[in-house]
Amino acid sequence: MTAIRTSAPHPPPYRVRRVRTVARALAIVSCVPYVGLKAAWMAGSRVGIPDGSPLLNGGALLVVGNAATVLMDACVVALALLLTRPRGLRVPAWPLVVPMWVASGLLLPVMTAYPLQMAVRLLCGSGGGNGGGGDPFLDPWVFGVVYGGFIIQGVALGTLFVLYAKERWGHLWQGRLRDLPGTPASPVLRVTAVAAALVALAPGLAHLFWAAGWTAGLNEGMVAERTSDFSVVEAVNALFVAVAGALLLTFRRGGRLPLRVPLVLVWAGSAQVACWGGWLSLAALVGAGDVADRPTTAMVLIYAVQMLVGTLIALSVAHLLAERAAAPDTSGTRA
Repeated sequence: MTAIRTSAPHPPPYRVRRVRTVARALAIVSCVPYVGLKAAWMAGSRVGIPDGSPLLNGGALLVVGNAATVLMDACVVALALLLTRPRGLRVPAWPLVVPMWVASGLLLPVMTAYPLQMAVRLLCGSGGGNGGGGDPFLDPWVFGVVYGGFIIQGVALGTLFVLYAKERWGHLWQGRLRDLPGTPASPVLRVTAVAAALVALAPGLAHLFWAAGWTAGLNEGMVAERTSDFSVVEAVNALFVAVAGALLLTFRRGGRLPLRVPLVLVWAGSAQVACWGGWLSLAALVGAGDVADRPTTAMVLIYAVQMLVGTLIALSVAHLLAERAAAPDTSGTRA
């Protein structure tokens, strides 16, 4: 007679299914071309750098910049591994969410703007180059290799993070906007969202005007080298500055709307605005050897305001989600 098992069954082992395996591999492999180019440049190679490029006179500052960007790609590999390992589910939220948020902010502009730039070039027969006839920065093929890798990284990392977040925090975005209860912090969140929306008008309008052809506030180098590529990037920047997601969450408008929709808008918008604003500030200040390429006061202010708006929105919505996670009976498990 077969013995009856009385002990409780063991929990099923953590399994990395095919989608996660493929996404992890893509995220890691897509880093290779970029890291390879950066390593070659740090070793003194001129592959992909044409004669007359400002990169040839970068010196120690360029080496430090290349090393920093290689480290950033190493973080992509680390994230891909954490998001697909059992230990990753036990990592505290902030050390994982913040790097992923920064990665989203730096990759989303490339993922949206570069394909649009290619489409505009095909349709209008213009776009790349220096526009103003200055010295070329990099060979054209470098942009295709690097930005193509960034797009793959973004898709792969995004897929991994969505699957991870659904498993760990999925209960926080279940339901619809009307299901969000009021909390003692709700008035503060409303004030923060309104303030961020008002302040966001400045960078939003600036990017929109620059996309339309206005040159007020731009430095001489950007004015001289304007192309359709520049207009596409500025239009994308203006689009991400929108704060609709934060306003929807704080004022509960569109009550039947799934909660995950405004959360996605907040994540993408706040990350792009804050992190891309910071990256543009750093790039403008570090790479401003020529007087014509130094950022104007207007550019510095716009980038600083972007960082402020994105950070305000991210922190306010993070506080809202923390309240929702701490509330009793939010629907199941907690992180």
